[in-house]
Amino acid sequence: MEWPVEFFLALRYLRPRRTFVSVITVLSFLGVTVGVGALIVVLSVMAGFQEQLTEKIIGFNAHITVARIDGAVLYDYNTALDIIRKQPGVEAASVIIRGPVLVQFQDKMTFAFIKSVPEGGDDPVMPLKKYVRLGDFELRGDSVVVGSEWSKRNGAFPGDKVEIFGPAFLKASLDRQKSGGKTQEIPLPEELTIRGVFETGQYDYDLNFVLVSTEMAQELYGMGDTVHGIAVRVKDLSQADAVKEQLNKVLPPELHARTWMDDNRDLFNQIGVERVVMALILCLTMVVAAFGLCSTLITVTVQKSREIGLMKALGATDFQVCSVFLFNGVVVGIAGAISGVTIGLVILHYLYAVRDFLLYAFHIQVFNSSVYGLPNIPSIVNPLQVTIIAVSAIVICILAALVPAVGASRLAPARALRYE
Repeated sequence: MEWPVEFFLALRYLRPRRTFVSVITVLSFLGVTVGVGALIVVLSVMAGFQEQLTEKIIGFNAHITVARIDGAVLYDYNTALDIIRKQPGVEAASVIIRGPVLVQFQDKMTFAFIKSVPEGGDDPVMPLKKYVRLGDFELRGDSVVVGSEWSKRNGAFPGDKVEIFGPAFLKASLDRQKSGGKTQEIPLPEELTIRGVFETGQYDYDLNFVLVSTEMAQELYGMGDTVHGIAVRVKDLSQADAVKEQLNKVLPPELHARTWMDDNRDLFNQIGVERVVMALILCLTMVVAAFGLCSTLITVTVQKSREIGLMKALGATDFQVCSVFLFNGVVVGIAGAISGVTIGLVILHYLYAVRDFLLYAFHIQVFNSSVYGLPNIPSIVNPLQVTIIAVSAIVICILAALVPAVGASRLAPARALRYE
């Protein structure tokens, strides 16, 4: 394969020389490299973060939740359960009680959320047994399973006893206080034994949630034979919206079904906005590098006006002259894209080593699990996304070289060689 002479002329103009123009060319190349590498790293981490967050949310929450529109408790929930289980696309359904409580261990009291699980086995809607790391998934009347972060923070492990103050206890205490102590005796807080410790990998869940049986949750809330809602698991997660619409049609009007995405829409919208903003900011790095390349080529066309005039006098066409400077943009773009992709993939491969280096060398904590809710830095490399980033960098460099290339092609030979 024979390369066109314009390509070799472009390489000659790009050859390093001890001039300010060469410095700008190097900076343009580095700008493209940094922009491509940073885009690949950031977008891959954001994609991994979103996917892992989705997995954690789905694993700990129901695909669809059915509750009263006014937020009241459900009395005749067995009828609603029968209707829900008969609907196509529904895999399982069970009642759920979820709400805030106070948990006391030794002399320390903490705020937490209880989540009910059917007594005597794993929940068919939310299979939480797989998350148990210590002890057993045993939920009887006097049992509780706590999150790993709560366990570490409070120093409580399987076999220890905790006291849980539910709304029923607090309401009775307030009523007794208002009546001057003349009302009936207030119930004692429930003393439960920690049977196991679960770890979902989602920091918020592992710190703030404790699991109890449905019967115990009803006692803590003084609910009698009522529940907060019904949790539903669908066979195909992509059909959750369709199943939700069907449930809203067949259920009584006072009940309303919501998907896990409805409950977390603001969170995922925020992640989407952050990804777009980060991508735009990092794209500006490549745009700035492209402006540097454009200014470099404009300077080169001025410096090489005599050679351009001589080329055209010897028969070079406008397209050939234009191609010389376009090849400059192509070479810088391809070289910057290749080096940027390489650096980005290397950083993603050694992501934890880079994180540890920044932490110990500069005391910069790149990924705080308490902020992002995940113990490790997730990343997903999308080949299509990497290709789009690399091609975009090359196109930006070509567009930056287009203005000086067109200007050079329009240079008249007589004007360029007038004083020669």
